[in-house]
Amino acid sequence: MKEPPLRQDPHGTRERKEKNLETAIGREVRDCRHRRGHTVADLAAAAGLSVGMLSKIENGVTSPSLTTLQALSEALDMPLTAFFRRFEERREAVHMRAGEAVEIERAGTRAGHQYNLLGHLGANTSGVVVEPYLITLNEASDIFPTFQHPGIELLYILEGEVGYRHGDRSFHLRPGDSLFFDADAAHGPEELISLPIRYLSVISYPQGGG
Repeated sequence: MKEPPLRQDPHGTRERKEKNLETAIGREVRDCRHRRGHTVADLAAAAGLSVGMLSKIENGVTSPSLTTLQALSEALDMPLTAFFRRFEERREAVHMRAGEAVEIERAGTRAGHQYNLLGHLGANTSGVVVEPYLITLNEASDIFPTFQHPGIELLYILEGEVGYRHGDRSFHLRPGDSLFFDADAAHGPEELISLPIRYLSVISYPQGGG
């Protein structure tokens, strides 16, 4: 009896999963090696591998056999299952279609500044919270007192021109300009030069520090 033909996989789902697993294992091996202060040569010798093979494993280029993983787990003094931790963790993604961004209330909305939150991820393994906003200033907008909060912020101007203050400096920002800064210094729009003004604001800070 002939075996049934394998189902076609036009999108390469199996290949992507295998590659993701290889990458996850490689990152876990590398991170554990770093935590223990071993060089590639040290770990390769302890596990009975060549330096080249260990390098390929850490870079996700090859799939290690169970025998190799067992040797690495013994050399690193960690359970075999720990190598699969990153692969099993759920990774979130937020797709926001045009017009679906949520308008939210922030301090600047009292001055006619419109804030649309473009997505949000809760607790995650990176330990970092990122808040992306689309901010619109129009004819009804007023200059508002500066902001100050933990983290770092990136602005990218899409439309209009604005004089933007950060600390004791002012920047004339035009479409295509960006401003990346420590948000713990006082900052905010200082002069609405050409309206309407639209820009992306991406704020990041440690979890629990917002």
